[in-house]
Amino acid sequence: GLLPVPDWLHPLPPDSSKPQLTSSEMIDFIDRNGCRETAEEAGRFVEEEVFPHIPCLIAVDHCLTGAVYRRVAARHAPEETALVILDSHTDAVPMSILAPAIQYDAENNPDSVHDPEDPLLYGRPDSYNASSFLYNLLVEGVVLPRNLYLLGISDYPPKNAFRLKDERINTYVHFYRELKNAGVTLVPKDELLSSPSRVRRILEGIRTSHLYVSVDMDIGARNALEGVRFLDRQGLNEPQLFRLIGYLREVLDRGVTLAGLDLTEFNPRKAGLDQTYPIAARIIKNLVASVCSQAL
Repeated sequence: GLLPVPDWLHPLPPDSSKPQLTSSEMIDFIDRNGCRETAEEAGRFVEEEVFPHIPCLIAVDHCLTGAVYRRVAARHAPEETALVILDSHTDAVPMSILAPAIQYDAENNPDSVHDPEDPLLYGRPDSYNASSFLYNLLVEGVVLPRNLYLLGISDYPPKNAFRLKDERINTYVHFYRELKNAGVTLVPKDELLSSPSRVRRILEGIRTSHLYVSVDMDIGARNALEGVRFLDRQGLNEPQLFRLIGYLREVLDRGVTLAGLDLTEFNPRKAGLDQTYPIAARIIKNLVASVCSQAL
């Protein structure tokens, strides 16, 4: 099925939407929890139109994952529904913590990809959006910390950040400590590449009856593919990505049930010009193949 959204929110909006295509309109939409309202529509669609089948969401904004997972976890119980995220970004940091850290980077890092004049960085309330939806799921008890796995993240604070005296960075790194202390599994990209066997062991430790897999396609940005919204972090190459998918396939092959799947953060202006769509299709095929084999 197809979830309708307002024209101006389309990845390729029509010319008639130009008056709404401003930073102020987008900021207002995010700050009044427009992302959450749209995500909830996706969740209701899955509940009413997809269940009892396994949902497979193809989307632009990663925040839609939250509402779909909420329905899946309610169906199978949060205690029995692991959530594995493949992403270059953590997507669990509220704006009140993330924005000041970005401001620090823009002010002090000559190689920063951030613009210190970006209006998205100032005076923002915490809201449900693509960079914070996992935080909301944790706070609301939708996903249990021990059942949340973030693999391949490239924005994990570097070692020197833990020694800085700036309050903005101290708050940021402390938040990551809190995530880990709560039981969330965070595997930075460098660690994933240097010790793939450890990642495999982590996934072998999943003991829930069900598994939801969410793939932010920027996990391969500027490496395996280019057709994604955010290219600020270099992700995995194709063999590295499919080695990780293979580990997830092993989890399913040993009897854990695939409860849902999504692929997000496509940039339709670019995704059809390279291997982005074929790689996405191959990810789906590899994971769904386990479901087919279990049904035989």
